[in-house]
Amino acid sequence: MKQYKIRYLITTFLCFFLLIPAVNVHGAVTSNDTGTHDGYDYEFWKDSGGSGSMTLNSGGAFSAEWSNINNILFRKGKKFDQTQTHQQIGNISINYGATYQPNGNSYLCVYGWTVDPLVEYYIVDSWGDWRPPGATAKGTITVDGGTYDIYETTRTNQPSIEGTATFQQYWSVRRTKRTSGTISVSEHFKKWESLGMEMGNMHEVALTVEGYQSSGTANVYSNTLTVGGNSDGGDGSGSITRVETENMTKSGQYTGTINSPFNGVGLYGNNDSVKYRQYFASGTHSFSLRGASNNSNMARVDLKIGGQTKGTFYFGDNYPAVYTLDNVSHGTGNQEIELVVTSDNGQWDALIDYLEIE
Repeated sequence: MKQYKIRYLITTFLCFFLLIPAVNVHGAVTSNDTGTHDGYDYEFWKDSGGSGSMTLNSGGAFSAEWSNINNILFRKGKKFDQTQTHQQIGNISINYGATYQPNGNSYLCVYGWTVDPLVEYYIVDSWGDWRPPGATAKGTITVDGGTYDIYETTRTNQPSIEGTATFQQYWSVRRTKRTSGTISVSEHFKKWESLGMEMGNMHEVALTVEGYQSSGTANVYSNTLTVGGNSDGGDGSGSITRVETENMTKSGQYTGTINSPFNGVGLYGNNDSVKYRQYFASGTHSFSLRGASNNSNMARVDLKIGGQTKGTFYFGDNYPAVYTLDNVSHGTGNQEIELVVTSDNGQWDALIDYLEIE
């Protein structure tokens, strides 16, 4: 029997005992709640009136629906311990895709808070009937293939993560709507600070659907949050973007997360893969994958971009190493990147840690 089939049987056996908690986690959230799911922090929040439902899917993905509400937020991302600034945490970016159908006022955005000072912030990629926030623009930022207008507003005696308080709101609002792509979150933070909009210690960054006095539905079918490394900003500048494989969308019969020899993903059979979407302004980059074989046999992982195989990463033993494919030509815009096993012969398993793009 193949090694990965034995692992599959063991996994199936363990899942029998974990069945009830898994169902509870995946069940629809219909009242105010926070928690963690598949490596991401989530929150459902609404005030009085109307109804809403949030379904938690793999990785950062989720779906939401709301009806006749006053105010509701559905979000999935990461919460921090309020001890570090965004500079100390490292570069933050989100790559996402969504089907978004609001009926009334609503935002599809990156959302979060800082403390010391207390700030609520929005990076808005799409909206419903009304383009927020109805204030005078302070400046602009052009990043990720579009231009955003920047606003600052004051909220007086309003709900916050610290109770009723007065605080600033920061906004970047894209001039043209979109529902998929890369949001270089840290680039907005840096631009805001250059305009005198002070950021504090990080509390949260999350891809968010908000509804205000409206109804609607949204399916966030992909949402990959990357923390650390350098910013690329979608400008083809040659900076390094790193994406951890455990934050990508898993596919295949045997694919699973691992914690040795690193936190990552194991690909155990043909068509096991992980994938996510990346925005490219230019059509040539180098791709580096850190990984290992589970033994002394050569493990192979193919790189696919936009469904086309662009090369193969090789790992000769169980000691983690980085294999680089230089000057890979590919399509521009929002592309699907997939790391997939296609040549499994039952003699090895591929263990993969992170992908870097330069």
